[in-house]
Amino acid sequence: MMEKSDELVVEAVGLTKVFRDFWHRPKVKALTDLDLTVREGEVFGLLGPNGSGKSTTIKLILGLLHPTRGRLRVLQHSPRDVKTKRKIGYLPEESYLYPYLTGQETLEFYGKLFDLNGRERKQRIDQLLEMIGLKHARNRVVGEFSKGMARRIGLAQALINDPELVILDEPTSGLDPLGTRQVKNLIVDLKKAKKTVILSSHLLSDVEDVCDRVAILYGGRLRITGSVHELLEEQNRYRVTLPELSPDTLKSVLGMLREALQDEPDVDHPRVSLEKLFLEVVEKAQTTGDDSGVTHAENVAEFLGRTQEEKSGVRLETLVVKEPAAGSEPSTEIEEQTEPEKPSDVLDEESRKAADGKLKDLLPGPSDD
Repeated sequence: MMEKSDELVVEAVGLTKVFRDFWHRPKVKALTDLDLTVREGEVFGLLGPNGSGKSTTIKLILGLLHPTRGRLRVLQHSPRDVKTKRKIGYLPEESYLYPYLTGQETLEFYGKLFDLNGRERKQRIDQLLEMIGLKHARNRVVGEFSKGMARRIGLAQALINDPELVILDEPTSGLDPLGTRQVKNLIVDLKKAKKTVILSSHLLSDVEDVCDRVAILYGGRLRITGSVHELLEEQNRYRVTLPELSPDTLKSVLGMLREALQDEPDVDHPRVSLEKLFLEVVEKAQTTGDDSGVTHAENVAEFLGRTQEEKSGVRLETLVVKEPAAGSEPSTEIEEQTEPEKPSDVLDEESRKAADGKLKDLLPGPSDD
């Protein structure tokens, strides 16, 4: 059955990318005739060894590269369309953040790039910092963060525009097992919120846990694609899990199996994963009141889970009823509520001057609310 085009978030047909040298001679063929679809509301895994074409595919979807041949549609439009880019959230493999800005200022910066007003920025930043477990470190400069903490801030900046398509490149790189589990839970929550996620990772266990479908690239070509269940299930083998049995009962069951199979069955004890054991130990330790540098957070940011109807509805708290003039009817007008910007006092004067000098052409002034 052919998929409806309005259900496809990414549609690539015959996508080919050839990198050329200075004299425009073909140098590297990074992608060859890639046919790929990503459906609305699914988690799609993009897999392959180094040099397989994953990064090139992601850059084409982001509109950072132009295909040599083929057709590519993202959210029903060209990936180079500015309106399309506003609906995409991207976490690169390496988080490039300004080290002299605090976590709060970093998110303020990205929020202003998306033209969010002061009230909306504040709400989203508070929710995102709570979600990634760094609310207590909002006023620490990013340059002092561990790799895992910086990774969390990078994830928050990828979500601050409430994107429809989220592209995550190695999102759990540098995270401890607790942080990894939180990111995987977040991906599942994003799916529940009807968002589409493209996940590229070398940690195949993470992909297996959260992805609906996967595609494996090698040498710039698509080698296989399908649902995780279909690709991994061995249809010609069965596994039976039994409750605890007495030695005599187990001996009797194994005897019947030997007779039926004419072979010796494999018998062992099931094991929990090391990740599950680690999380159980940490969660037990947290009940004692001890805590690490990152607090535990479970819920996705509220604004990420809103439906399109809720986003387009008028907020009741912004309605202001004005007193009618004599002989006229009462009227209701929408009045934007803003809050004054609160400058951070944690940076020293030299660092703040450096920040102001580098960002003066990008950051709107304090009156942009």
